[in-house]
Amino acid sequence: MFLELPFSFVDMDALIILGYLSAVLIGAIIGLLGGGGAILAVPVFVYLMGIDTIHATAYSLFLVGLTSGIAAINYYRQGLVDFKAVVPFVIPSVIFLYATRRFLLPIIPDPLFHIEEWSVSRKGFMMIFFAILMLVAGVSMILRMRKPEKEVVGISKTVLPWMISIWGTIVGLLAGIVGAGGGFMIIPVMILFLKIPVKTAVGTSLVIICIQSLTGFAGDLGTDIQIDWHFLLLYTATAVVGMVIGSFLSKLTAPDKIRKIFAWFILCMGCAIILIELL
Repeated sequence: MFLELPFSFVDMDALIILGYLSAVLIGAIIGLLGGGGAILAVPVFVYLMGIDTIHATAYSLFLVGLTSGIAAINYYRQGLVDFKAVVPFVIPSVIFLYATRRFLLPIIPDPLFHIEEWSVSRKGFMMIFFAILMLVAGVSMILRMRKPEKEVVGISKTVLPWMISIWGTIVGLLAGIVGAGGGFMIIPVMILFLKIPVKTAVGTSLVIICIQSLTGFAGDLGTDIQIDWHFLLLYTATAVVGMVIGSFLSKLTAPDKIRKIFAWFILCMGCAIILIELL
């Protein structure tokens, strides 16, 4: 399960401490932005904690799912969850995420393929794929910022339930592959295509992320993945502390600011992951 840490020149204990401090940041991001926690969780598990990619994606699903569920309660109490978007989105999303984790990932070979003396590892491919999705989502949201916020007024009347379900299918499939809750994809979809106000998009995203992440994790329990529950529960409890902080900050932050922070965050993380993998 554990791999050789990529930063061999850094004291291992220091990396572990940094990893737990990152748990607080992950929770804060989930509480504030309604997504993006897995974007940081997977690289932290892989690069700082020395955990292999398959276990890292499984742990990320549990961490993000449980933390998002707790954060969603706070948003629901404020009336910031749109269940008209949740139901048609989450059903296909959960089905495809579960199927991907349960049946597709176990049969992906490692290394993925060879080209003469050059090979692509499963871990490297998944991380690069993860990063590319982040870059696309980040750039889309940054370009959208140039348009006036008044255009974002609620779910567009032209958006039908089956259209929301198509997006749910796409997000579920991709989230299953990369082991993410999908918040970094769900929120741009809700803001850019469903026209949901940003804070409602955050609350709605948290509900969807909770359901699909824990379902994806349940799919992992039926495989050969061995869960270190002591580590996972301790790390998740640390992230919950950060989530409480993030939820408090969300009440003090303007919607435009939240959207801008989210967009630049996932863009920077995508660039960082690609740089680390290439090096």
